[in-house]
Amino acid sequence: MQNDNSPTWPPRLAVQGGPRFLQIADALQAAVAEGSLKPGDRLLPQRQLAARLGVDLTTITRAYHEAKRRHLLEGRGARGTYVAAPKVELTSILDLSMNTPPPPDGVDFDDLLKQGLAQVLMRADTELLMTYHLGGGSDSDRKAGAKWLEPMFGYLDARQVVVCPGAQAAIAALILALTEPGDVILAEPASYPGLRAAGTQFGRRIIAVEVDKHGMAPTKLDQACRRHKPALIYLNPTLQNPTAITMPERRRKELATIAKRRNVRIVEDDPYWLLADGPPPPIATFAPEQVYYISTLSKCLTPGLRVAFVLIRDPDERERFLVALRSFALMAAPLTAALATQWILDGSADGLMEGVRKEARLRHRMARDILAGRYDGAGDGLHVWLELPGYWSSSQLARAAESEGLAVTPAEAFATGSGCVNAVRISLGSIKDRGRLQAGLQRLSQLLARRPESLGAAVV
Repeated sequence: MQNDNSPTWPPRLAVQGGPRFLQIADALQAAVAEGSLKPGDRLLPQRQLAARLGVDLTTITRAYHEAKRRHLLEGRGARGTYVAAPKVELTSILDLSMNTPPPPDGVDFDDLLKQGLAQVLMRADTELLMTYHLGGGSDSDRKAGAKWLEPMFGYLDARQVVVCPGAQAAIAALILALTEPGDVILAEPASYPGLRAAGTQFGRRIIAVEVDKHGMAPTKLDQACRRHKPALIYLNPTLQNPTAITMPERRRKELATIAKRRNVRIVEDDPYWLLADGPPPPIATFAPEQVYYISTLSKCLTPGLRVAFVLIRDPDERERFLVALRSFALMAAPLTAALATQWILDGSADGLMEGVRKEARLRHRMARDILAGRYDGAGDGLHVWLELPGYWSSSQLARAAESEGLAVTPAEAFATGSGCVNAVRISLGSIKDRGRLQAGLQRLSQLLARRPESLGAAVV
């Protein structure tokens, strides 16, 4: 039977502690972790626990369902509900390589998804959800996009917003629409790998421009523009991927001024702006006609929506962009675009994003504590750029980490030129469970403290 003397089980529910069913599931998980509840212990029947905690039966049912999803409980029919034996993981890899949002703190994502889809199906014409949308999104989708971009730009004409199936598609379409084979695209030495992939595929040349502690250096950009006559400049100015640098406002203005003087367009890929703590205005505010601004939902909400918004002010250039986009990615899926629109317009997106933001900051604090002396993050966003001690190379560390059951991303994956920084990117959202993330970071910290020569090679 269960241990009623546990300090965590049954729990005391806090008024401001978030959804009660999650408080119950979290308390059960804590009791299992501390050993006061053990595999095989039988829990109180749901009605009895509901009466003891002063909640309704539905709350307990949802809590037990969540605990089963976490592999904490198992039902045994009429015999009741028991603490489950630990789940055997078939893979020991802890993935610190994929930049995805963490589970939102205090948000029941499953319930949010079900409610959002129910609202979409109730209010929308299902025929329209299953047909082609060639205009860069429906009117409602573009209005939602304009609302999504309000924190960055204030009021926008929704006709200036194009709905795309993700930021990668938007980048590729801009390259096709604005450049020709052989053209030069300027970027920072460590940049989003999707830029290099698209540029190489389309026969464009990616050339790196030197950076300083604030990002791309203005004098170096001016020299590169004079020398290479680029067709585009690619920038990711807020919590840059991978370095996590946020350009200050002055630097953004300087780069915009150079682009205008040299008559070079800028692709401003800004997926993390809404996760940052007080970020400067986008570069697009300083050169509205010069900059194409991309904001994806993949980093702030969830990648599964596959929705990004692109701000293109000139109507002729919007049409050129749409023609390029249709050549390989006809449209965003109407159903997920409608879900994104529903969440943005009814406020659910704000709650979900706040949950992601809170959880991300908690994870940054965890990384700062565990990687003390090596952590140099901003405290927000989804990743940390970890510069390595001289006895490790980034590729060497990535291989050693893999042998330790960790996946990290070496600097080479982001390189647009030679002379790449000796670093790895650590993504804090891809491991869903905080305990497993903590274990992964601790394992990484221990690995960093060792020298490569101390790692014995296995012979099998």
